[in-house]
Amino acid sequence: MDGAELELERRSKFLNSLIQKKKAIEQQDQTERLNVKVRASDMPLPLQNRAFRCARDQLDSMPGKLDSKRLALALKKEFDSTYGPAWHCIVGTSFGSYVTHSLGGFLYFSIDKVYILLFKTAVEPLDH
Repeated sequence: MDGAELELERRSKFLNSLIQKKKAIEQQDQTERLNVKVRASDMPLPLQNRAFRCARDQLDSMPGKLDSKRLALALKKEFDSTYGPAWHCIVGTSFGSYVTHSLGGFLYFSIDKVYILLFKTAVEPLDH
């Protein structure tokens, strides 16, 4: 590479790092606004944001007491219809779990005092 190509690559890397920093700050701002804490995840940020928004909307629409079944069903349906089957969702204030999930399909987070585990498993057709 000549000098101009090296300079172009250096500038490209620098701009890329600025974009990544900006995205990280925006993600942090959104999670703070929604009162979300990510506990564990290997899910891409756009999917995480969709889960946070869906959970927040459902919680805000519940008058009074938490309906964990309704929240779990809403998240599962949202993710099944948008990202394909087979999503699973566990919602509660106290639970344990040990699950196997598809790569990029795991999110464990809290919103207010509710804990949500959302994960995807592979679906394989049965051979008969």
